[in-house]
This record gives sequence, C-alpha cells and structure tokens, in this order.
Amino acid sequence: MSRRRQDQLLAVLRREDSWVTAAGLADQLGVTPRSIRSYVAALNARTPGGEAVESGPAGYRAGAGAADAAGAPDAQSTPRARLHGLIRALVDRADGIDFHDTALTMHVSETTLENDLARVRTLLEGGQVVLERDRDQVRLRGDEPSLRRLLSRLAQDEMDAGPLRPDALQRALAPGTVPAGQVGPFKAGLVRDLGELGFYVNELAISDVLLHITIAAERVAAGRPLAERAEAPDDSVAAVGEAIAALAQRHFGVALGDGDREHLANLVLTRVVTPGEQRRAHAPHLADPEVERAVRAEIEQASRDYQVDLVDDAFIVRLALHVQNLLRRSKEQAWTRNPLTQSLKSSYPMIFDVAVSIASGLHDRLGVPLQEDEIAYIAMHVGGRLERSRAADAILTATIVCPGYRELQDLLRSSVDRSLGRLIEVVRVDTSVDPDWSSLDTDLVLSTIPAAGADERVVRITPFLAEADIERVQQAAARIRRARRLSRLREELQRYFSADAFLVPVPDAGEEAIIRRLGGMLTTAGLIGEDYIENTIVRERMSSTAFTDALAVPHALQMTAQRTAIAIGIADGSVAWGDGRVQVVALAAFSESDRDAFQTVFEQLVEVFSERDSVQRIVRRASGFDAFLDELVAVIDG
Repeated sequence: MSRRRQDQLLAVLRREDSWVTAAGLADQLGVTPRSIRSYVAALNARTPGGEAVESGPAGYRAGAGAADAAGAPDAQSTPRARLHGLIRALVDRADGIDFHDTALTMHVSETTLENDLARVRTLLEGGQVVLERDRDQVRLRGDEPSLRRLLSRLAQDEMDAGPLRPDALQRALAPGTVPAGQVGPFKAGLVRDLGELGFYVNELAISDVLLHITIAAERVAAGRPLAERAEAPDDSVAAVGEAIAALAQRHFGVALGDGDREHLANLVLTRVVTPGEQRRAHAPHLADPEVERAVRAEIEQASRDYQVDLVDDAFIVRLALHVQNLLRRSKEQAWTRNPLTQSLKSSYPMIFDVAVSIASGLHDRLGVPLQEDEIAYIAMHVGGRLERSRAADAILTATIVCPGYRELQDLLRSSVDRSLGRLIEVVRVDTSVDPDWSSLDTDLVLSTIPAAGADERVVRITPFLAEADIERVQQAAARIRRARRLSRLREELQRYFSADAFLVPVPDAGEEAIIRRLGGMLTTAGLIGEDYIENTIVRERMSSTAFTDALAVPHALQMTAQRTAIAIGIADGSVAWGDGRVQVVALAAFSESDRDAFQTVFEQLVEVFSERDSVQRIVRRASGFDAFLDELVAVIDG
C-alpha cells in the first residue's frame, strides 16, 4: 500500500473544513473508493492513541490525531524506509557495505535488496554520486558536497514539502548526532544574530538552510568536513559564518571548520536573507547591474502584458537581489523549497502567472532556472507589490444612516473608519429619520434604523458599533464583492464557451495529449493556430497549471488567439496532471484585444472550482455542453 497516497489523502483532509465523501476523495487521488477506505484504515493505524481520520455518514474528515499521523515515521519494512536506511548505510561507510551482510541486517531477502539497489541507482540518476559494485561489495562514489546533497534529498523526501520537522530530520540523519530538541533554539538564535548583523530573514526558506546546517554538523562530527576554499571570504560571509559556527558549537557541540563556515554562510546569504536598509545604504550597488537591467525589462514587459502596476525602483532592486541569489544557488543546484507554492497558485492564480511570465523572460535573458518553488518566491514579491492596489480596488463605498445627536454621528463614523477602513469608505452620512432610500447609491448602507423595504445593501448596526455589527458589515462586503466578481465572470464565460469545444470524458492521457486534444477543437474553429498549442505546452512545462485540486487551466503566455475562447474537458473521475489529478481542464486562449478579461476569467474561474461542493455538482451533472453551462451559471449565481 502506498505511503505517499496515504499522505496525499491526509493532506487533502487537513486542508478541508468539512466532511468529504469517499467518491470525492477517490476522484482527487485517482483511485477507487475502496482504496480510500484502505488508506483511512492505514492512517488510523499510525496513531493508536488518536483517530487520524474520522468516518461518518457524510464521509471522512481529519481527526484529532491527523497531525501526529502526518509526522509518524514509516515502518522499517516499507520500501521508502528501507531505501533511506540503505542510502544512509552507504553514505556512512566510505569503503562500502557487504551485500549479504546488509540483507541479513535489514531482514530482507537478497532479491529485495537487489530491487532496493536498483531504486538507489534510479534516485542517483543525473547527480554527481554513483553506485559502484564489485561482487559483494557495494559503495557510493562522490565528493563530499554531492553526498551532502544526497542526504538533503532524503530529508526533503521525509518532509514531503512541509516545514522542517525534527522527527523527519532525525530519520534522515544519523541518530543522536544533532539533538532534535536543539534545532528550534538554533534557529531562534540564527534569526536573532542575522537581525543584529543587519539582515531581514525569510522564515519560509529557513528550513532548507537549517537542514544543510544540521547535515554539515553531522558530517563534521563524522570526520568529513568540507575543504577550505582558496579565496578569502568577504566581510558578510565571514560575519555570518562566525555566527553559525558559534551557534553550532553551543547547540550541537560541533566545531565547524573554515570550509563549512564559508559554505553555510553562502547558503544563508543566498537563500534566506535580504540586506536591511542600513546595509543597503552602506552598499547601494549590491545588485549586479546586468541582473537589475534584466529584471527591470521583464517587470516593464509584465506590466504591459497584464496591465498591472509593477514598475517601482525599490521593488525592482529587491527582486534583482533575489534573482541574483537565485543565479548563485543554481550554480550549485541548491534549490529552495517554498511551502506556500500550492496555496499561492490556488489563491492568486493571476499573480502566479505573472511570476511565471517574469521567470520565463529571466530564463531567456540570464539563464535563470524555472523551478516551481523559485517561481513561487517571485510571485510573493509580485504579490507584495500589487497588494496595495488590489486592496484599493476592493474598497466599497458606504453611507451611514444615523439620526440623532451630532456627537453620536461623529462617534459612529469614527468607529466605522477605525474598524472597517480597509474594507469600506464612508462617503456620506444621512441624519434623516426618514431618508430617501432610493437615492442612496453607495455599495453599502449602514443604518441604525430599519430600512423601508428589502435591500441587500442595507446592514443594520447599533449606534455604538459592536463586534457583531463589524462582523455583519464584513460579511455583507464580502458577499457584494463576490457577487460582482461572479456576475462579471458569468457574462464573460457565456461569451467564451462553445459547444464545439466541449469534451466529455477527457482521456487520461497526460497533460500534453489533453492540451493538443482541446487545442485542436479551437484550431478547427479558426480561433488559434498550432503555435498557440505549442506555446501552451511550453508554459505547462514551466509550472503546472493545476491551480486547484480539481481544475487545470492550461494557456500560453502570449495572447495570440483570434478571439478569447475556452475549451472544456471533463474527466470521468479525474486525470493525471502534474504531480496530482484534476477533474476539469479548461484550455484558455486569450486574445490581445481581451486583456481586461484575462484577470476576470482566470482568477474567478479558479475561485469557482476551488469549492469542492461546486465542483462535484458541475462534474456529476455535466453530461453535455448545455447541462455544463447551466450548472456553472447556477453555481455562480449561488
């Protein structure tokens, strides 16, 4: 039984806030409901003291023991645990291991060990470490940095794209070398010391660096330090290296040499820190001019293509520093994982797509690698820059209706501005006991008196704004914004869908085959050319367009369609897409003249298909194009 499938099931349940049916889970994982029941039983067996998954008439949901089950170690007999144990033994013994003795020690047959060695060879493909065998003697050949990267891969596999967990670290590293209880204090000390040295710390990326530091501590303790480099480190490297060495001695009892100090300091400087204002003031030209020019060119291009405000000198310098560090990391193939990658894609698909476009341009100009986690960090920079303008767009206008004393009206307006100023802007205060309700044309009306007739815009509040009033206004504002977005989406989608570009069921034949099948429908209609299909495949290879667990939206970065159109494919269950599975594929072809529609269609379509109940309603009832459109519109209308 697949441990990875069990982990995927648990991850899905932990993301949800309600019950999920076995059929719905089966569709998401691409298995049968019977398999789901088996996975649930296996997950519950991991935590005898608590139920990892609760079962009920409505299906399954994460239980009290879910977190413990996620961190529970593999049984030693599982293939992944054996693989990791075998690699650990090979790394620890420079002269190799005896084949027959190892089979006895691991309590497996020689045939099983042969299969495990074959899996080790597969894992090593494309790296700098090679598995050698001379009769019964098996060993790994590779330099120390390569062996450390191999240990890093083992630990990352244990962590499964989550944050650094001491228990996972202990399973991947030699037991007892790095006390698990000291990892947290080491991290706190490192963040403190880096702050005192004038650096801002990226907490999302620090787990990978902690992993490399603990690996270094283990290898140094085993007598395998890194060789010193010929060139002298600069002041920043020396200062950070000194701080790391002091912390390693204090918390791990390991004395790091100059080679390890420099290596780890470079990792910190290129992965988790940004120079603070004081450091930038003393060294204003930290960013390489060539990198800064390339970043500026791509930011200006993305601003034109997506019609967003990205051009800002401070933002460009910050992103240039990030790209410069990324280029340094790429030379050592030392990638940084981002635990927020999938949530960024599903919550902010347009921002993520802007980041893909920028990363693609930087790849062409500078050779920047197109790693999805690295693209996610670029998306975070882009999102930070756009946050202010997006927040301004979200603000609704409001009228306050409050008859009575002037002091009471001023107090109420002040309370509204203080508590709700990021959501609404009060543009009018009506003090009449009998206002002309029809003349109040703002998005919301906050009234201390009953309204004449029914009006969804009107929210009753008390003269002295209470917490319950604030919650009601927030809910009304969210409802109005959502209704407007979905109304625009409904109008756009009805224009862009066509019965001639609708496929049920879509074959489970892989991303490229599905893209060609759906793209062929739009090509036949004369809406796109073959070049658009090829560009869509290129975009898909950069980063999966599976923006939710149910929906993939493949598209090209170039808006070259004759007119904007969307081809829909609905799976019989689900189809493989990227590292997961989806139930609906919407191949979107955008035209130059419909740039304004891009954000509306793209983000809101993802929003509709991020709601599990809506997805199941649509895919279960969409037997044909008309039924699909009816259900989609019904879901949008609520």
